[in-house]
Order: sequence, then structure tokens, then C-alpha cells
Amino acid sequence: MMASMALAACSHVDPAARLAEAKAAFAAEDYDHARIAVLAALEVQGDNREMLLLLARAELALGDGEGAARTLARLSDGGMHGSDWNELSAQAALLRGQSDAMARLLGADQGPVAWRLRGEAAQAAGDMVAARADFQRGTAAGADFRLAWDYGRMLIDADDIDGADRALAVMRQAGPDRLDTLMTAGLIAERRGQMDRAMQAYAGAANRYATRPEPLLAMADLADRYGDLAHAAGYAAQAAARAPDVPAVVSMTVRIADEQGQWDKVRALMAPHEAALDLHGPDALAYADALRHLGRTEAARAIAQQALSLSPQNPKIRLLLAQCDIDLGDGAGALRTIRPLADSVLAGKPELDLAIRAATLARDGALAGYVARRNAPQLATINAASMAAMAAMARRDWAAALTLWRTIPGAEGDAEVQKLMALTASRLGQGDAAIGYADRALALDSTNPDMLHMAGVVRLNAGRDPETSRSLLHQALERDPTNHLFRADYARAGG
Repeated sequence: MMASMALAACSHVDPAARLAEAKAAFAAEDYDHARIAVLAALEVQGDNREMLLLLARAELALGDGEGAARTLARLSDGGMHGSDWNELSAQAALLRGQSDAMARLLGADQGPVAWRLRGEAAQAAGDMVAARADFQRGTAAGADFRLAWDYGRMLIDADDIDGADRALAVMRQAGPDRLDTLMTAGLIAERRGQMDRAMQAYAGAANRYATRPEPLLAMADLADRYGDLAHAAGYAAQAAARAPDVPAVVSMTVRIADEQGQWDKVRALMAPHEAALDLHGPDALAYADALRHLGRTEAARAIAQQALSLSPQNPKIRLLLAQCDIDLGDGAGALRTIRPLADSVLAGKPELDLAIRAATLARDGALAGYVARRNAPQLATINAASMAAMAAMARRDWAAALTLWRTIPGAEGDAEVQKLMALTASRLGQGDAAIGYADRALALDSTNPDMLHMAGVVRLNAGRDPETSRSLLHQALERDPTNHLFRADYARAGG
């Protein structure tokens, strides 16, 4: 009886129609829909090679290495072999973490797809030098969309925007309207300070790919970073309507809710994942902030303390932890936490206000100095200059940024300002000046991975003292091993 019911159900499926539906969904880069549609078709024609091949490609696009491997095994049983099968199987092996199996499947293949997969394997192993070399070999071997995308992302991480633009040109030739092409164009525009062009690229992608949340997330991020919280919230809500369970969508929803003060919403979204919080990421900070506002300050402080131990240079964590300490009556602890920010010449009202509250609670002699700085007429001038300098850096106007940083009183004794001056001087091609600023920043804050990284990268950019550059970049990476920029620059230095 059950068998006859199943056969009856299958008889209502039009495999040709479902295959056409799957092809259309795949072309629209809606890979989940494509997989569902072709699976329905395969219920009727389980040995159809065209359907199985489309299923394997959809599974690979979704990152499902296990599913793709099973589908490819069915294709092999049906007699499919050759270079296409090897490349797809190699990609499935890579997704499953089986780099040795991937290498065996590729053999001596010198084509761009093979080099792209080798580069991805090297990236997964943390060997950015080998990854870059593999991507370069693949680029020389021929044009390949996915290779250009992978290589472009690596170049963007390394802040080689001109190189990324060359990779984008390859992507535009192979797939001018593909989602990754439009998203890469937006990201490159962002890095060049062309925010209107970036938003235009993301909006075009959002309209063209109506089921994908990525363009809307990029729009939400950009709007939020430029202070337009209302539009950011709208874009995040649209992304959630498209893909509510995607982790990146949840993270954006949490971020916007935190900024809007919707503490109960943040807690509801994050509480089920408390045991698996990524303390390097912003979700943990938003969750801790929500807990503090909901009266669970001890729990909030515990999260913030762990996060600060992993990212001591993160100012947002310091601000939150200091606030928790104050709420719990620990003025001395709060002062220790906020001091690196409050003592900087770049300290604004939030940092100085927290320092004043902490010093008052702790009855610390530093109180008078913080009060004087908080009430000084030049505070507004310093803050305006630093904001203008950061805006100039965002639009890549390095000369204006360097001039603005130089106008800030006390800049010569502040590690953060010296680091930023080193970056701007390096962008201007002023190698000696950049090294001088970076070394001064490192002398002022010798254990900070940001200062170590900058001292190494300005030497790298200037082509000076490669051994010292690699050593400094290695030390920075040891202190912050999850930092993608640190890793990319260390690879660029040949580390």
C-alpha cells in the first residue's frame, strides 16, 4: 500500500518541468531552490546524468561537500569520469577537509580550476604565500570566474585594490551580472571611499538576486557605518525576510537591535547560542551589552573579560567592561580597563566620562586630570580633527589625513595617532617617515599587535629591512592569530 502511494506521488512530478525550474534557479544563483527542484525530478528519473550533475553543482555551491560526494559517486557508478568529474570531486574533497584526496584527484592538472583549488587548500591551511602563488599560476593558465573571485578577495584583504580591480575585470568578462561580480565591485568601491557607487552596486545585486541576503547585509552595514540607523534597520529586516536562519543575517539583526537598544530582542536571539559564542566577534559584545542593560551585569562582565583577554586592543570591549565594573562598584577595575583609551589624546567624551566615574568611585588621584580634559575647550577641536582625519582616510585622501593628524596636540606621544600617521605616510610613499612614526608607536605600546603589525607593514611597503619586517609581522600574528589582514600581510612578506 505504502509503495503504491509513493509511486502515485512520483507520478504527479513532471521531471522535465522540475529540471527546468532547477536550471532557472541555478542561473539565478538560488542554489537551495535548485537543489530542492532537481531532487524532486530525480525521484522520478534517479539515474539522469544531467540532473545528477546539476545537483552536484548546487551542493558544491552550497558548501555541502558530503552531499556532493554522494552525488558524484552516483555519477561515477553511471559511467561519468574525466576532467570535469575530477574537478568537481576535488572540490567536494576540499569542502570535506580532505586536501590529500583533492591533490590526488587533480594530479598534474595545470588548468586554472586546478590551481584555484590548490590555492583554496593552501588558504585553508593558513599558507597565504602558497595560496597567492597558486592563484597567480591559475591566472596565468587562463580566465576562470571563481579563481578571479578567490584571488580578488585575497587582494582586497591585503589592501591591494588595484590588483583586486584587475581580478574584477576578469569576473566581469566571465559573468558581468553575477552576484559575486556585483558584490566585489561594491567592496572595491567601498575601499576607495566611493560609498555612493558601493551602495549602487549592492542595490543592483539586491534587486537582481531576490532570494539572496548578502547584498542587503552589505547595504545595512554601509548605512550603519555612516550613521543611518533607520535605513540600516530596514535593510537588515529585508535580509531577515529572505534568509532568517543564515548566521550572517542573525548577526546583523543582533547588531542593529543592540544599537537600537532592543535588549530583549538581542537576548532572545543570542541566548540559545551562549555556549558557542565567538568571543572574537561582535555578537558576543552585543549579547553582553544586552545582559548588562537587563540587569545581568555579572554575566555581562564575564563575557567582556574573556573577550578583552582575546582582543585587548578592541576599544568597544574596553568601554563595555569598564561600564560593567562601574555598575558593580569596582572603580579601580574600571579605571584599569578604561585607562588605555582615556589617556589617549584621541579620547572623546564617552571615554573621559567613564574614566571620571571610575576615578571618582576608586578615589583615584587621576580624577582631576580627566575632569580638566573633559572640560577643556580643545576637546571638541581634537575630536573634530580626528573625525575629519578618519573621513579623509576612508576616502583615501592620504595627504589630507596626514595633515590633520599632525594638527592634533600631543600626537607625538600617542601610540594610536602615530600608528595612523605611519599608515597615511606609507600610502603616500613616504617610507622613511612612515617607519619613523610606526617605530615611535611601537616604542609607546610595545606589546600591542596593531603597533607590531604597522611597524612591519610600513617596512614591507617601503621595501626596507625584510627580515625585521617579517619578524614584526610574525609577532603581530602570534598575538592576534585570527586577524585576516595580519595573515595576508605576513604572507605578502614571504612569511
